[in-house]
Amino acid sequence: MIWVIFILGLLACIILPGVWVKQVLKKYSEPADRYRKEGSGAELARHLLDNFELLDVKVEETDKGDHYDPVSKAVRLSANNFNGYSLTAITVAAHEVGHALQDSRDEALFNARQRLVNVAIMGERAGRVILMMAPLVLLVARLPQLSILMLLLAVASMAMGTLVHLVTLPVELDASYGKALPILEEGDYLQAGDLPHARRILKAAALTYVAGSLASLLNLGRWIAVLRR
Repeated sequence: MIWVIFILGLLACIILPGVWVKQVLKKYSEPADRYRKEGSGAELARHLLDNFELLDVKVEETDKGDHYDPVSKAVRLSANNFNGYSLTAITVAAHEVGHALQDSRDEALFNARQRLVNVAIMGERAGRVILMMAPLVLLVARLPQLSILMLLLAVASMAMGTLVHLVTLPVELDASYGKALPILEEGDYLQAGDLPHARRILKAAALTYVAGSLASLLNLGRWIAVLRR
């Protein structure tokens, strides 16, 4: 019973933050025209980038979720935030500009995350191949030690993904609270009474990565348990 409660609690920690994030972003997407006079999310992003003399950074619409691409030097916003005039659109745009600032200032933690992301992508692909090949190697070579070694390598590749999630957390927190929040507050971009709500949106963005970290750790722990059997 204790294990069942523990597992249910862990699943709740993984699932509920994502649900809360969606609810918060959806809630402050209305009224949809609250910032029509001030401009859309894309217009604010362009304005902020120009103010910080990041003229080479583009602002683009995407269907792959809001993010900053350090390779293409582009702030990419989902359609609702790119074209939208809601508090969510404004706040998310400022958050992504925060990542552009981290990149332009060559901040160590941001650079470390980018290097880890590249390694993790390659490691994840290699891990999938290794996991698929391990049973075949055991069947053909009949060397259990080799199969275990392959599983260890696969788990190590997954551990890289977990490390990326953990490093991502402080990077996202800085983009929200170290960059976006001061910009919105000191630049007087928000309407009266909206600052506390903007804080909630920025917190919601950070919790997305908390959920990702827990899910990644859970998956890693599962494979470690398999190897110990």
